[in-house]
Amino acid sequence: MKVLVVGSGGREHCLVWKIAQSKLVDKIYCAPGNGGTSLVAQNIDIGAGDIERLVEFALSEKIDLTVIGPEAPLVEGMVDRFAEAGLKIFGPEKELAKLEGSKIFSKEIMRRFGVPTADFKVFDNPKEAKEYIEKKGAPLVVKADGLAAGKGVFVCSSLKQAHDAIDTIMVDKKFGSAGDKLIVEDCLEGEELSVLIFTDGETIIPLASSQDHKRAYDDDKGPNTGGMGAYSPAPVVNKQEFDDIIDKVFKPLIKGLREEGKVYKGMLYGGLMIRNGKPYVLEFNVRFGDPETQAILPRLKSDLAKIMLKTVEGKLSEVTLDWDERVCLCVVLASGGYPGKYEKGKVIKGLEEVKDLEDVFVFHAGTKRSEQFLTSGGRVLNVVALGDTIKSAKDKAYNAIANIEFEDMHYRKDIGDKALILRR
Repeated sequence: MKVLVVGSGGREHCLVWKIAQSKLVDKIYCAPGNGGTSLVAQNIDIGAGDIERLVEFALSEKIDLTVIGPEAPLVEGMVDRFAEAGLKIFGPEKELAKLEGSKIFSKEIMRRFGVPTADFKVFDNPKEAKEYIEKKGAPLVVKADGLAAGKGVFVCSSLKQAHDAIDTIMVDKKFGSAGDKLIVEDCLEGEELSVLIFTDGETIIPLASSQDHKRAYDDDKGPNTGGMGAYSPAPVVNKQEFDDIIDKVFKPLIKGLREEGKVYKGMLYGGLMIRNGKPYVLEFNVRFGDPETQAILPRLKSDLAKIMLKTVEGKLSEVTLDWDERVCLCVVLASGGYPGKYEKGKVIKGLEEVKDLEDVFVFHAGTKRSEQFLTSGGRVLNVVALGDTIKSAKDKAYNAIANIEFEDMHYRKDIGDKALILRR
């Protein structure tokens, strides 16, 4: 069959790479793709947000399955439009994509269905939000309501930081209309955990656990980013605790939606805080995580294209997942200045030296391919390694990174350290 993957990041390169392993798949397209996807798929010069052109392309090429990587097209209703055209597409419809597209919608859904989450209050006025935080006191979390490319969440340890966050969102309008409203919620301390599930609205099949690293610098310092690295599985929880997360978080949500006549199909990602062994949802995302996908899919032995097709067809109960028991670790190589301003067009060296290393994979994110690979984004490459232990996976990844360079390259040196401490 023919598959179209929509997006241009490291997640999309990883998805293309995994889908290409399926015996069901004859041809893969990626729109718009990046330098790395061009090695596995045919890149198509159509933006991820150009829904009508993507529908036309899928119809003309008789695409059998479309997979959406980023959140924005889902929130804009790409799934609805493809379904209207009679095309199979993996992902939730527009109404349910609001679980990521609106933090207010998501928190209210959690409250309605009894999903554990931090207490919160909604504001559409900066003055009222500031009056509230003065009474509440720090620490607090301030979140823009809408999509902000993973950068609209501010963990504030002081009232000044909270005031600044409110100004950034609602006064300076750094995130545009995404900041018309905001949420102030209690700050939960603990260990973060990412749990992703496949669901067809009835059956729920979880993927292996993972842990993301959001802060730009070592020791979880600096501003939030889209993610600087991840590993799977995450030793934050044991099997019983993981099963409890499925029972207390995902089952009530999917069941509650179904009882309201809303069938959630696709990938659902819960960003969780584990506090005293109990899960609290920080946020829901309605697509594969990035960089969690790059740490999870290399461990998946099962046919991803088949799983997605069964999800779309409402036959997920026919699927079981088979896993590589080894650890997978992903380190993001970013442009200097990311997540702030950065330059593009830097020559990437050393990719030839790592491409044949055993159990090491390089998934491209912000790259473009001409005569050589050049940087074209904030997060540039994902260096991923499989190992029998966290330490061996980490060593493999960082040894591979030693071969790669581009001007002002930046990456965290401590991906995996949390897991090593927890293991001890």
